[in-house]
Amino acid sequence: MTVQQLLCGAVKAKACAARLSAAQKNAALLAIADELEVDIPLILKANAADMSEADGAVSDVMLDRLRLTSDRIRAMAQGVREVAALPDPAGEVLQTISRPDGLNIKKVAVPLGVVAIIYESRPNVTSDAAALCLKSGNVCVLRTGRQAYRSALAIVDAMKKALLHCGLNGELINLVQDSTREGAKQLMTAEGYIDLLIPRGGAGLIAECVKNATVPVIQTGTGICHIYVDSAADQSMALKIIENAKCSRPSVCNAAEVCLVNADIAREFLPALYAALVSERRSGKVELRLDEPSYAVLGGRPYCVRAGESDFDTEFLDYILAVKVVENVERAAEHIAAHSTKHSDCIVTRDEATAEKFIAMVDSAAVYVNASTRFTDGGQFGLGCEMGISTQKLHARGPMGLRELCTYKYIVRGEGNIR
Repeated sequence: MTVQQLLCGAVKAKACAARLSAAQKNAALLAIADELEVDIPLILKANAADMSEADGAVSDVMLDRLRLTSDRIRAMAQGVREVAALPDPAGEVLQTISRPDGLNIKKVAVPLGVVAIIYESRPNVTSDAAALCLKSGNVCVLRTGRQAYRSALAIVDAMKKALLHCGLNGELINLVQDSTREGAKQLMTAEGYIDLLIPRGGAGLIAECVKNATVPVIQTGTGICHIYVDSAADQSMALKIIENAKCSRPSVCNAAEVCLVNADIAREFLPALYAALVSERRSGKVELRLDEPSYAVLGGRPYCVRAGESDFDTEFLDYILAVKVVENVERAAEHIAAHSTKHSDCIVTRDEATAEKFIAMVDSAAVYVNASTRFTDGGQFGLGCEMGISTQKLHARGPMGLRELCTYKYIVRGEGNIR
C-alpha cells in the first residue's frame, strides 16, 4: 500500500474514531492488550530478525532500545490497559458560558483527527502511540525506522486483529510500509490528511520535520538534560540521582547528559562522582568529559578526558557525561539556558531558597528538585503511556498524554438569536 492510499484510508476512518463511545474504546484497548500477549512469539520472532540486521550497525545502547523481550511486551500490554483505565478526554466540557442574550456556549474537547508519528527504533512506541490515539478518538499513522519495521509490523498486526474482533475499522491504526526518507517526507507534507505530526527520535529527525513539514508539528524528544549539584546538596543523594539519570538507560531522552557542580564542593564531590560512575563494579563505565576546572581535579584518570567544543551541546545517548564547575545557581541556570533543549533539568540541594531560584530561572518542560530526570515519562506522570515529550510550549509541553491529543470546539445553542 502506498503512503497516499494509507492516508486516504486514515481520513475515511476519522469519523468512525470520533464517534466511538468510551466503552467501545476501552473494550478495544483491552482486546489489544490481550492480543499483544497472545502474539508474543510472533513479535519476538520479528524482533529477532530486526536485531540480527542491526547488530554491528548500531551501538549497544541503541540495540537495547530495539530489543524486545517477553517482559517488555507484557509491559507494553500493561501500558495499553492503563490507558483504558483513564478517563476519556473526548467530549469533556471544558467551559460553559451563558450570555445575557440567551446564548449557551460550551467549550468541548474533541479529537485532533489523524495523528502521524515518525519514530526511530523503539518498538514499544508503536503500541503506546496507537493506544493513546484510539482512547482520545484519533486515527494514528505510524512510521517507524527501517531497523524496527518488522517488530512494528508484528505489533500492528496484533492490534488490527483485536480491532477486527471488536467489530471496528482496522484503519484506525496504520503503519507506513515505506521506511525511506521519501516516505517520511510524504507525511510531513500531507496537508489535508494529517492534523498533527509528532516526530520521536534524535535531533536530526526532529530538525528535519520542523524544517520541511507543511502540516502542524510538535517538537519532541531531544534531551540535553542537566543535573546541578548545589553547594548545599546532600552529596550521597546527588550521586544516587546522577547514577540513575545517566546509567539506568542512557539511550533515552530523559537521561542526564550534563552534570554541573558548584565550585565550593567540586574538589570533594568530583572524586566521589568518578568513583560512582567509573567504579570496578560497573559494567557500563561512564566517560567523563571535563571542563578545565573539573579536569584539574580528575585529569589523568581512566575515562576522564577534556571536554570538546560541542560536548555541552550533545545528546550522547550513551555512557558519556559532560561535567562543568560553576560558581553558583545563577551560573548554573545561565549555562542551562544556553545549552539545554528545555526537556528536563534538575537541582540537588537542601536549600529551599536556592531550589526556588532554580525553578524560577530554568525554562524547561520539567524542572526537578532532588529527583532523577528519568521520571519525565508519561507512565511515571500517571498518563498511562506517552506520545512523546514536547519541548515546545504550544499546544503541548512535557509528556503528551490523552488530553494533549485533543483540541476543542465551541458549541453554541440559541433560540433564534440574531446579532
